[in-house]
Amino acid sequence: MFVKISNSLLELVYPRLCSACCDRLREHENILCLNCIVNLPQTHFHLDEENPMYQRLAGRINIQSAFALYYFSALGKVQELLHNLKYRDQPQIGVYLGELLGKRLSESEKFSNIDLIVPVPLFKDKEYKRGYNQSMMFAKGIANVLNVPVANDVLLRVKHTETQTRKSIWERWQNVETVFTLGDTRKLSDKHILLVDDVMTTGATLEACAEKLLELGNVQLSIATIAWAER
Repeated sequence: MFVKISNSLLELVYPRLCSACCDRLREHENILCLNCIVNLPQTHFHLDEENPMYQRLAGRINIQSAFALYYFSALGKVQELLHNLKYRDQPQIGVYLGELLGKRLSESEKFSNIDLIVPVPLFKDKEYKRGYNQSMMFAKGIANVLNVPVANDVLLRVKHTETQTRKSIWERWQNVETVFTLGDTRKLSDKHILLVDDVMTTGATLEACAEKLLELGNVQLSIATIAWAER
């Protein structure tokens, strides 16, 4: 009883808020309110093998499948969700969204044979300042559902890059063209890899990472993100 009263008083001072709409969460809700769970713009790309995200990437890199959980729009709730994940010290959002996405992937045969999850890496200094890599948190959530390992030592970011915001497609590609390298690749042999990131806009970062992983020649590659931005 004392714990329940203490928690209620704490809620008055520090209310738990939905990470997308900022409404107060009810007792049974976590991270997202029920309204946002139902109404955030889901893509359902996992049900469409030839979805727009796959089509955009498949013409440039050899991938098996591609999926994003939500559509991204400027100043929308998904943008607020990602902003909280990346800049407001809320790594639990990434794990939660990874678990949501993992459940969707488990419904698709295209993702049924994933062997390993690889997050898009952050530069070490940036990860140190933020305290975590948001894509790693996302990967952990997916792994919780699919029960496959996460490898954060096979793909490395060796250069710091400027923000991709407001850059053209060509500028985005130049910005990431030489920043990734391979680390310990022994665990990648003959594996179906799921490369994951927070959001795909032009796909330049994902393409640069994918090209490095595909250099091995004996891997299959699929891609998943929290959000997908139409252009």
